[in-house]
Amino acid sequence: MEEKNITYDCSRGCTTERTDQGVLVCKYSKNCCKLSVTDWLEGISDKRYKNLYEVRFKNTRKGFYENHSGQLLKTGDLVVVEAANGHDLGIITLEGPAVGRQMLRHNINTDETVFRKIYRKAKPLDLERWQEAIARENRTMIRARQIAASMNLNMKIGDVEFQGDGTKAIFYYIADERVDFRQLIKVFAEEFRIRIEMKQIGARQEAGLIGGIGVCGRGLCCSSYIASFQSISTQSARCQDLALNPQKLAGQCSKLKCCINYEAPVYIDAARNIPEVNGPLELRDGQAWLVKTDILDRVMWFSYKDNDLSNLIPLTPEKVREILAANAKGMKAPSISEICIKEEKQTDFISSVGDDNIDRFDEKKKKGKGKNRKRKGGKKPVKDQQQKTEKVQAEQR
Repeated sequence: MEEKNITYDCSRGCTTERTDQGVLVCKYSKNCCKLSVTDWLEGISDKRYKNLYEVRFKNTRKGFYENHSGQLLKTGDLVVVEAANGHDLGIITLEGPAVGRQMLRHNINTDETVFRKIYRKAKPLDLERWQEAIARENRTMIRARQIAASMNLNMKIGDVEFQGDGTKAIFYYIADERVDFRQLIKVFAEEFRIRIEMKQIGARQEAGLIGGIGVCGRGLCCSSYIASFQSISTQSARCQDLALNPQKLAGQCSKLKCCINYEAPVYIDAARNIPEVNGPLELRDGQAWLVKTDILDRVMWFSYKDNDLSNLIPLTPEKVREILAANAKGMKAPSISEICIKEEKQTDFISSVGDDNIDRFDEKKKKGKGKNRKRKGGKKPVKDQQQKTEKVQAEQR
């Protein structure tokens, strides 16, 4: 059986194929789609969202449209939709009540918002024009970068997206400061003979457009589900006792990882029940310094020497409060070695010492069996022979 000539377009989440008759066929590919949403309300009807659909375009650009075509539409259909100038072509990725949940997430009020229209399902002529426009995107982006560099503009053009009818293009760019690109737009219009729209994005949004795999082995969160980006500061890392190492805390966008904010509220809530220690604890046998705190385990580790990680003694937050209360009254508490946590917890730490030995995969020889074989088949020890000789001589006497 001959293999079909199928092309996968992961930036738009579809596959394209030419039939034997030369007809272009485009199909929705859910597994290759940025910001994909699982319709967990599939099969449930709601009159409020009967004609509302979520339509996906290139990479992370999505929109909500209202069906005015009178046609029966479903998820996966390629449709021609209304645009500011002309028309665009996209893929329906969500329908039904789940659309309402998505609009609620994006703070869109259905009663006040005027949605753009879905004209019809895409025809073969629309698909042909759409693919011709897509084929121009890569070389347009390369040429646009060359023009911007020749004009000495401090900006980076990250992506170019053509409208479905091929009459307009969106240029996504990144800039650290305000850029006057009025002259640039004139040059672009003369060079490419299309309408130009410049859209500034941040480094996190650029990572979402490009996509990739994070250090966790999963797809980037910015291209998987994050639609609105929150500010991330080093305070979120400090409250989790993370090492402030830029190489480990920075993501592929060179900014602080979005996942730093995921567990920060849990640590902040747990830290409220841990007393604040600003100085050493006054004890009868000396001063004890706080070295580290396990926030989630609720264990505070003290040492009799400042910044000394040897001979650490664990205390519960309740015991530390009692000691602080006694110090506030001018009293010295007993030795912490007498009131420390006596229950030894089994650590989950596994040492990697010995894992780099070159003979760790060799089969170990069993020495015990080898000795027994020698004794059975080989010569007997000299001591056993002497004892046997003395026994025979005693019987002869």
